[in-house]
Amino acid sequence: MTAQLNLVVLGKQGAGKGTQSQRLGEHYGLAHISTGDILRAAVQAGTPLGREVKSVLDSGRLVTDDLVNKLVEERLKEPDAVKGCVLDGFPRTIGQAEALEKLLGENGVKLCISIDLPDELVLERLSARRVCQECATTYQDTDVAAISGTCELCGGDVVQRSDDQPEAIKKRLENFERDTVPLLTFYESRGLLVAVDGNQSIDEVTASIEAVLHARGLT
Repeated sequence: MTAQLNLVVLGKQGAGKGTQSQRLGEHYGLAHISTGDILRAAVQAGTPLGREVKSVLDSGRLVTDDLVNKLVEERLKEPDAVKGCVLDGFPRTIGQAEALEKLLGENGVKLCISIDLPDELVLERLSARRVCQECATTYQDTDVAAISGTCELCGGDVVQRSDDQPEAIKKRLENFERDTVPLLTFYESRGLLVAVDGNQSIDEVTASIEAVLHARGLT
């Protein structure tokens, strides 16, 4: 493996970004950095940045690029990121991508992995998704826990989230086209973009990503 392996994972909602990012982090000893996770952690920790995030979220505003960049910068300084990181949900904009280049310096992003999935499969996957409101465990609508409405792990309520409704999914796909497609061009222009077929089993997607990393001499 290279001295520091920094990966960006992009893809539509339901493509499996979180699952694959977590697997990559565990397999290669990298920090799995999820924007959602660091926002929640900052708020819970009550740090100055966390209080600023809470104020923004409580007012219903969007967290600015500058604030997200600062949170990522802090997260990159933690011990588990010494070998590198898998960035999940960051960057979301060209501005964030440019800020990331400055944060990582000479280490840089080694690869941007785009997990491709057709819109119709995104709609199918997310429409069938059910989530525990307490522990965030994910189920399919055909699972016993989803049918009963009770989480098998913690006993919490298992529901269909409002943003997994068909109209909300379509809106999120529109946002993906607007915000993320330019990022694909950004990384492609740097020779760092690779596409992986997301319409495979979880294990097959993992194997495809690992094959790409090996072919690039990154592992």
